[in-house]
Amino acid sequence: MTTARPTTLPLDGDNFTLDDAEAILAERIDRLSLEEAARERVVQSRRCVTDLLAKGATIYGVNTGFGKLSGTRIAAEDTLALQENLLRSHAVGRGRLLGRGVSRLALALRVQALAKGLSGVTPALLQALIDLFNAGIVPAIPCQGSVGASGDLAPLAHLALLLVGEGRAVVRSNGGVRRTISGKRALRKAGLLPYRLQAKEGLALINGTQISTAILADALVRARRLARTADVIGAMTVEATKSSQRPFDARIQAARPHPGQATCAANLRRLLSDSEVMRSHADCSKVQDAYSMRCMPQVHGTFRDALAYVTGVVVREMNSATDNPLVFADSAEVVSGGNFHAQPIALAADVLGAAAADMASISERRVENLVNPDLSGLPGFLTPQPGLNSGMMIVQVLAAALVSEAKANAVPASVDSIPTSANREDHVSMATLAARKARRAIGLLSRVLACEALCAGQGIDFHRPLRPGRGVDGAYRHLREHIPTLAGDRALHRDLASVERIVRAGSLLVAAEVECGPLE
Repeated sequence: MTTARPTTLPLDGDNFTLDDAEAILAERIDRLSLEEAARERVVQSRRCVTDLLAKGATIYGVNTGFGKLSGTRIAAEDTLALQENLLRSHAVGRGRLLGRGVSRLALALRVQALAKGLSGVTPALLQALIDLFNAGIVPAIPCQGSVGASGDLAPLAHLALLLVGEGRAVVRSNGGVRRTISGKRALRKAGLLPYRLQAKEGLALINGTQISTAILADALVRARRLARTADVIGAMTVEATKSSQRPFDARIQAARPHPGQATCAANLRRLLSDSEVMRSHADCSKVQDAYSMRCMPQVHGTFRDALAYVTGVVVREMNSATDNPLVFADSAEVVSGGNFHAQPIALAADVLGAAAADMASISERRVENLVNPDLSGLPGFLTPQPGLNSGMMIVQVLAAALVSEAKANAVPASVDSIPTSANREDHVSMATLAARKARRAIGLLSRVLACEALCAGQGIDFHRPLRPGRGVDGAYRHLREHIPTLAGDRALHRDLASVERIVRAGSLLVAAEVECGPLE
C-alpha cells in the first residue's frame, strides 16, 4: 500500500489565492514552505529593527507599551517579557471554537502576512509557525473577542500562545470526536519545542486580520459553489412549474450587461437544453411567469457580482501586511499606521450576508410556486392525495422561517463601532462578527436551497415520463439516488437532511455538470 505524498503550498507573501484557501480548508494541503525570496525580505526587515534598537530608537510595541500605554518606555531587559505578557493578557476569547479548517487557514495566513517582510520578525518565527502547521497541530481559537481593529487581537493571541507552549490545540480521536489538549502537550507529541519570542514578535503575531479573513474566505468558498448550485435548483423548478426559458435569451442579457446576469442565463440555457418538458408546453397560453422564475438571471447574477467584489477584497487581504508598525528596510524606517483595521473585510462580509439572504428569499418564493396548485398547475402541496396527505406544505413553512432568520442575520455589523482601549481605538470594524454572520448566512442559504430542490424534484415526478433538460435530469436523478419520490406523508426532516448534504457537498452540482458540461 502506497501513501500519498504530502501536498506543500509555498508561501511568498504575494500570491495566495482563494483556491489555495479552499485547499487548506478542505485539508488538501498538508504542508507549508517559505520561498527563499520571502525569507530574505524577512531577514532584511529584522536587521532594520535590531539596528534601530541598537541606536536607541523608540519603536511602538518593541520598547513601549501598547495602545493607551504606548507612551510608557520599556526597559531593554524587559522587552522579551513584554511580548509574552502581550499574548497572555490578550487571550480572552470566548464562545465556540472556530472550525478546524478555518483555524488551519488562519495559521497559514499569519505566515503569509509575515512573509511580506514588513513586520520586523525573525525567520525563526515563520519557521516555527510552519512547523506547527506541518505537524498537523491546530490551534484552539474561540470565535468571540475581536472587534476587528488593532487586528483580531484576542483570537490571534490564542493562536500565538500555542506556539510558545501555552494555549490549547484541537485534536481528533479515532472516532472523529474533537477535543482540546494543552499547547505544551501538543508540541511535545509533535516533537516541537516552545518558541521563545523575540522583540516585536508577540505584537506581530496578534496585530492582523487573519481570523476575520479566514472565516470570510470559508464562507466565500462555500458561496462560490452555491451560486452554481442555485442555478441548477432554479432550473429544476422552471421544469417542474413548466415555466418559460425565453427570459434567459442571451439578447436580453446583452441589453443589460451585468456579468453575473449573463453567466446565470447561460447556465440556465445549458441546464434546460433538450428538455422534453419544455417542448410539451411550447404553445401554452401563459404569457409571463412569476419574477422568481423570470428574473433568475437578474437576481442570481447580482449574487455572483457580489461574490466577485468579496473575492477581490479577500484575495487582496490574504496578500497584505496587516500588522503595526510596519518596517521598511529600504529606508530604515518603522512607521505606525492602520493596516490592522479590518473595515474592508467587515463591509465585504456584510455584502455577502445580504446577498445570501436575498438568494434565500427568491428560492423560497420558488418553493411557494411549487407547492401552490393555483400557481404551479401541480397537485396541491406536491402530493398525489392532497387532503389526506399534507405533502410538502410545511417545507415551504420551513423555508419561510429560514429566510426570515437570514434577513435578521443580514443586519450589517460593519456599521457598528464601540470605542476600545481608553478611546485610543475609537473606531472599530466588527469584522470578525460580520464574517461569522456571513458564514451563517451561507449555511441558511444552503438549507433553503435544499427545500427547493426537494420540492422541485417532486414536481418533476409529475411530468414523467417526459425528460427535463440534460443538466436538470442529471441533478434530478442524483436527487432520487438519495431520497425516493413522496407517495404519501413521511417524516421529511430526514429527506431534507439528505438533500442539504448533497447541496453543501456539491454533488448535486456535479451530477448536473456531468450531463450538460461545466457551469460558470
